[in-house]
Amino acid sequence: MKGIGFIVFFGLISWGGFSQGNNQEYIKKVLETPEVELLYSYYSQDGDNAAVTGGEGTEKLTDMTPTIIVSIPIGEDNVLSLDAGISAYTSASSSNINPFDGNKAASPWVESSGASRSDALTYFHPTFIHSSKDRNKILSGNIAVSAEYDYFSIGFGGGYTHLMNEKNTELGISGQVYLDTYNPQYPIELRDGFFDNRITGTGTYSPLFNEFNDLNRNSYSLSLNFSQIISKRFQASLSLDFILQDGLLSTPHQRVYLQDMNDFFIEDFQLADNVELLPSSRFKLPVGGRLSYYLNDQMSLRAYFRYYYDDWGVTAYTGSLEIPIKISEKFTVYPMYRYYTQTASDYFYAKETALSTYQYYTSDYDLSEFDSNQYGFGITYKDIFTQSKVWKFGLKSISFRFNQYERTTGLSASIFELGAKFIMD
Repeated sequence: MKGIGFIVFFGLISWGGFSQGNNQEYIKKVLETPEVELLYSYYSQDGDNAAVTGGEGTEKLTDMTPTIIVSIPIGEDNVLSLDAGISAYTSASSSNINPFDGNKAASPWVESSGASRSDALTYFHPTFIHSSKDRNKILSGNIAVSAEYDYFSIGFGGGYTHLMNEKNTELGISGQVYLDTYNPQYPIELRDGFFDNRITGTGTYSPLFNEFNDLNRNSYSLSLNFSQIISKRFQASLSLDFILQDGLLSTPHQRVYLQDMNDFFIEDFQLADNVELLPSSRFKLPVGGRLSYYLNDQMSLRAYFRYYYDDWGVTAYTGSLEIPIKISEKFTVYPMYRYYTQTASDYFYAKETALSTYQYYTSDYDLSEFDSNQYGFGITYKDIFTQSKVWKFGLKSISFRFNQYERTTGLSASIFELGAKFIMD
C-alpha cells in the first residue's frame, strides 16, 4: 500500500491578455500570489500475513504524515514549489526484525516493544516550473531527497508539456531517476554473533543466509501523457509509463521459511531459514486512462482505468469511479470506489512451500494473487474570494477524505486525509 512506488506533477496554469494604451500585451502571472498547502494523513492497517515474519503474523501498522507545500511565483512565468514532510509510523511487523528485544514473549502475532517498532521517514521535494509567454509550453524540473533508518534516497527529474488546439489538446513527457542506498537491517537471528540458548528444534540451526553485496537500488521512469477536451462536457486522457529498477530489490529484513529445512524456535517465534531473494532487475509497464464527464451544474463523473504488467509475472487491473456532487456554491462531496486485482509474482511462495534449491523466493503477500476493494468519500470547501483569513493568508480551500481498503488476503486499512490551501493577500 505504502506504501508503495509513483511521482505526480501538478501545475497551476492561467492565462489572459488585453491591449493597453501603449499596445503592450499584458500577460497574467502563472501564479499571482504565494500559496501554502497543509496536508495531514493518518493510515491504519491490520492483517495476518506480515512479510517480516515470513508471510504469517501481525501486519498492524499506523502512519501519520504531516506535509507542507509552498508555491512561490518567481516573475510572471515561473513557480517554485517546496514540498516537505515527515512520515512517522509504528509497525508491529517491523518491530519483529528483533522479536527478542522487548518485554513480551516472542511471537509473530505480538509486536515487540523494542526500538525497531517505530521510525520516521523525512523527505524534501522542490520543483521548478517555467511556462512560456503564450502558456502553451511548460518545463519542469525537480529534486527529491528522503531518508529513513535503513535507506537514503535522492532523485531528480523533469518534464515538458505542450498545449495546442486552443489548449484543448495536451501532450506531456516526463522522466525521473531515484538512486537509493540501503543500510540493511537483517533479522536478528541472521546477524553475526547471534547466540541464544533457548533455541529449540531438530539438529543444529544453520540458515542459508548470506549478506547482500550490492546495497544500491536505482529506479528510472519515463512517462508519456495525452489529454483531450472532446466537448464542453467530456474530457479524456491517456498515460503510459516505462519503469526500470535495478540493484537490491529484495527487502533485507523479510524472512522466508523453506519447505525442506527443519524448523527452529525461540519461544513461539520461528527463526528464519533465509531472507527473501528476488531478481536484481524489474521492468514495469502501467497504461492508464481517465474519463471526466460533466452531467450538469451539480454532478459530474470521473472514471479511471489501468492495466499493469511487469516481468516478475504480475499482471493487474484497476478501475475506479468518483462522483463529485456540488451541494452548494462552496461545498462539494464526492463518493468514490476503486477495484484492483492482480496475479501472483513468479517468485511468491506461501510459508514453507519454497525449496532451498530455488533461485528466488519471497513470502511478501504484496506479490501474491489478490483482489482489493477501496471505498470512501470526500468533502471539499472552496472559497474563491478567500473571505476567511489566517494571519496574512486567505483560506482558498479545505478538504477531508476517508477511504476503507479491504484485500482478499485479509489485510484491512483505513485512510484519513485532511488538507487546507491558503493564499497570501
